[in-house]
Amino acid sequence: MTNKTTRRAFVTTTAAGLAAAPLATPAIAQGKRELKMVTGWPKKFPGLGAASERIASGITAASDGRLSVKVYGAGELVPAFEAFDAVASGTADMYHAAEYYWQGKSTAFNFFAGVPFGMTTAEHNAWVYHRGGQELWEELSASFGIKAFMAGNSSCQAGGWFNKEINSAEDLKGLKMRIPGFGGKVIDAVGGAAVTLPGGEIFAALQSGAVDAAEMAGPWIDLGFGFYKAAKYFYNPGFQEPTSAESLGVNMALWEELSAADREIIMLAAARENVMNPADFIANHSRSLDILLKEHGVQLRSYPDEVMMVLGAAAKQVLADAAAGDATVKKIYDSYMSFLGEVSSWTEQSEQAYLRARSMAMKA
Repeated sequence: MTNKTTRRAFVTTTAAGLAAAPLATPAIAQGKRELKMVTGWPKKFPGLGAASERIASGITAASDGRLSVKVYGAGELVPAFEAFDAVASGTADMYHAAEYYWQGKSTAFNFFAGVPFGMTTAEHNAWVYHRGGQELWEELSASFGIKAFMAGNSSCQAGGWFNKEINSAEDLKGLKMRIPGFGGKVIDAVGGAAVTLPGGEIFAALQSGAVDAAEMAGPWIDLGFGFYKAAKYFYNPGFQEPTSAESLGVNMALWEELSAADREIIMLAAARENVMNPADFIANHSRSLDILLKEHGVQLRSYPDEVMMVLGAAAKQVLADAAAGDATVKKIYDSYMSFLGEVSSWTEQSEQAYLRARSMAMKA
């Protein structure tokens, strides 16, 4: 047999073998994974639900579909307040919610959502990203099998919806108010009764009289929930959450299985939403307040100074008591309060001073 014949036979046999054999599946297709995200709010709800969807679609797109994230609204897979346990146990892969929902696990989680008379959104971001907050948060969450990141912020919260006016601190006594986290503990401390409810249950509680007052976020979200149909007075500003951070929690076992590239994709999706979400709220609050006042006849009120001072004194005591009773809480409290003391002077000299100047200039 000639060399030419041998080569022809080899090529023919090899080609036939390749044609008969199934094509190998690309590694990227073999590694595809669908992740379940549970949330603390209704699916696709403006502001909060939309943020969850953006995070999910961002992770899916950036990973080229390797990680496909499916979002479940509160109650679809698990109730809102069970999202943490679902992710810790592996029933779900990640949650998008507010950390004060987990205060039953540790009061320390409140510091990563919002603290009465505490840091603003910009200050909170500075603490978490640059002054040790993230490391403390990871230490806390890891003990429950979760890796957590900031992933949105509805910014400074409104005071909420009331069926009666608050003219003095006496009016807070006996007040049943939907308000979670440290804010709820402050209401308890001044003689009220805090009730913790997920967002989807607030309207019915207000309408039925199960609560006398409720806070959720601010004009945009509150308009969407229709609270104006159940309460007459809208109070602003609030005291309970000068920032209202949302978080993305990921099951730790899953996190450790992921490649460095996929971890980075998840972190970047969370960080992007930490910019997109507060911008979304700011873009929509003003016109939503306009609708509430002009189209629905809502009466805008603010807490009297006396009430704010009583709430402020109670907040200091609530925070100090929480820190005194738990070493983990104290460690995070010390870090938080130390940075608040440092950064607040600059905020007063920068943003607060500028806003005062702008207000005067607008009247000129």
